[in-house]
Amino acid sequence: MALSTQTTRSAKGGAARARTAPVAIMHEYFDWHGHAMAFECFGPSDGSPILLMNGLLLDSLVNRVLARRLAVDGYRVILLDLLGHGASDRPVHATMNRIDFYGDQAVACLDHLGIERAVVGGVSLGAIATLHATVKYPERVRAQILEMPVMERSTIFAALLLVPLVLSTQYLRPVVRGFTGVMRRLPRPRKEVAASVMNAMSNSPEQIASVLHGILVGPVVPPYPDRKRITQPSLVIGHKGDWLHNLEDAHALTRQLPDARFIEARSILELRTKPDRLYPEIVGFLRAVEAQEAGASKGAV
Repeated sequence: MALSTQTTRSAKGGAARARTAPVAIMHEYFDWHGHAMAFECFGPSDGSPILLMNGLLLDSLVNRVLARRLAVDGYRVILLDLLGHGASDRPVHATMNRIDFYGDQAVACLDHLGIERAVVGGVSLGAIATLHATVKYPERVRAQILEMPVMERSTIFAALLLVPLVLSTQYLRPVVRGFTGVMRRLPRPRKEVAASVMNAMSNSPEQIASVLHGILVGPVVPPYPDRKRITQPSLVIGHKGDWLHNLEDAHALTRQLPDARFIEARSILELRTKPDRLYPEIVGFLRAVEAQEAGASKGAV
């Protein structure tokens, strides 16, 4: 277990006082169908659990800034490396790299930790995996944090982006291998989101092809009727100027989910480089979920 120190502001933001506290980081693995799955835990073991998943080809580093801040506020944050990503196993066959299977992996991680219900979320690929987990295991998901969802309006651009990548890993493999080999040897920057991007570009062509192929052959986003049946409170985060994470998809998902709120980021990187504006909104959402559950519990007595 490692200790890091995180300085954050209270959820009220503005002139709120900064707080500094040690944040425990636990690195661990569990088995999923014969594959080793890696995850990190931040914050107190008795804190309200939140599980977050990475974006396409990225790893848990992409969510560490948010995890540390939430941990300081008393939440237990689990960062899962999806299969084929980060420190998890990276099979070179596409069979297991389907987005609906990623949703299964999130619930398997909760099983491993003995967590009955948690807030589940993720960025991009992780957001879609969250939707699959909620549709399939609604009793395990308290609420959703869906950042940069990729849905119907984004699929054309996603295909234009991903298909050439798959083809290049097949037919330009020596070139790709040379590039990724150089990336592996370069030192990593201190900014964790930049390090996560460099880690993504360090994957072997076989590993990249496996993930992309699996995503393309499996279901992408749960069907519209299934999304309409999701009753969990949901926070949707989107931003302008990104064809892969079309802002209209984020707005559409907010309308489709019966209990959803939307916040707009200023850029694709705001939550990871300048989170002070968005973070109070996220904590406010989490506290509203807790208050709603507390009110429902009192009403049932």
